[in-house]
Amino acid sequence: MATLMIQGTTSDAGKSTVVAGLCRLLARRGVSVAPFKPQNMALNSAVTPEGGEIGRSTALQAIACGLAPHADMNPVLLKPETDRGAQVILDGRVHGHMDALDYHAFKCQARETVLSAWDRLTSRHDLVIAEGAGSPAEINLRQNDIANMGFAEAVDCPVWLVADIDRGGVFAQLVGTLALLGDSERARTTGLLINRFRGDLSLLEPGLEWLTGHTGKPVLGVLPYLKGLLLDAEDGLGLTESAAETPGLRVVVPALPRISNHTDLDALRLHPRVELTLVGPGRAIPPADVILLPGSKSTASDLAWLRRQGWEAAIRRHLRYGGRVLGICGGFQMLGEAIDDPDGLEGEPGGVPGLGLLAMRTRMVAGKQLCNVRGTLAGEAVAVSGYEIHNGVSDGPALARPLLDLGGRPDGAISEDGQVLGTYLHGLFDEAPAAAALLARLGLAGEGAAVDLAAHRERELDRLADALEASLDMAAVRRLLGG
Repeated sequence: MATLMIQGTTSDAGKSTVVAGLCRLLARRGVSVAPFKPQNMALNSAVTPEGGEIGRSTALQAIACGLAPHADMNPVLLKPETDRGAQVILDGRVHGHMDALDYHAFKCQARETVLSAWDRLTSRHDLVIAEGAGSPAEINLRQNDIANMGFAEAVDCPVWLVADIDRGGVFAQLVGTLALLGDSERARTTGLLINRFRGDLSLLEPGLEWLTGHTGKPVLGVLPYLKGLLLDAEDGLGLTESAAETPGLRVVVPALPRISNHTDLDALRLHPRVELTLVGPGRAIPPADVILLPGSKSTASDLAWLRRQGWEAAIRRHLRYGGRVLGICGGFQMLGEAIDDPDGLEGEPGGVPGLGLLAMRTRMVAGKQLCNVRGTLAGEAVAVSGYEIHNGVSDGPALARPLLDLGGRPDGAISEDGQVLGTYLHGLFDEAPAAAALLARLGLAGEGAAVDLAAHRERELDRLADALEASLDMAAVRRLLGG
């Protein structure tokens, strides 16, 4: 068998996590395995070594396989810009901007991109584990589907269906989804998985017996709820707060409507001396030592949202009392004097005033900057690494005081008083030495045990694979995978 597909009864049923765990489990057993997501809609993305852009969760799954992420693993990526439109990325490169109706018509063309990428991937690996998107039972999206059963039918692969018991109604999820599939789609669904179970399994077993008898599908495993599991998210923000063991720095982040690459916050969530709070719409802005403005796929519209929520006044008051502000990518652009988007690359054409905290202007230009980079903190021999994903080009006097030196190329800016910092670099806190130095600049006093995010990720992937191996019917899995 060349391909197995994991689909879910709902969004966030745990498809991405199950695929990552299976990839690590099989890779540890010596299988040449690779992940594949035909179509993804997410604002958390990663830059591949060849300079392509794919979904962050797929890049995580590649790491689980011991592979470098590649654009073939996620040939279609949709990055929402409005409620009705998205940037369309094919084979890791920007193809254009489409509204929902235009993309629905475009799916026939996108299908060829998907099948070509899948063909290349299966030629290089023994097994491809594909991940669906949303649910296969979304009747309104079935025509020309390339994300779920449409793909599975095209490549003739078996499907395992995942449901989240933590949401409640797990039997209705599974039975209802199967009832809405076509006969051939139902036939290729060869196993069921129940995810995020906590409690006494013996109390669930009568229901499992009924489920198998009613559907004719084996339950391949009941996967436990893994408390505190933190892996690169596909899109959801997850925890909105993280409590510090020994509080040293309070970091507050606005949960922007089009927040992107919020995995920048993961290392801060894990830091034992950082208290991280994400603030959604309508919530009071709490006291903070640092206000962090994150990345955004629609910088001007998210800046307008900030103003409507009262953040501009709160930031100015925060600075008057000695607080610090850090902007990353879109958040960095917001700190300047103006954002110009004459071609409407991120929304309506035009320009908007920035927060005016750094003497610079940003112009949105075609040709997205996509690269993995290494360098140092400006003025310090502290190594930093990360990745750039942005359209904007910034210029102005503020850039003469850069935050980073990326191999002789300056990046970012620091205000004259040192209170306002900005950078285009994502992943800034992922490596412990860089995180420690940056947090010291932001006001964290004393020694802080910064987290090595790559090492944490490896431990979590092994923990996940161990849980799957203990919970799955491995004999049935071997039979279904052809040994």
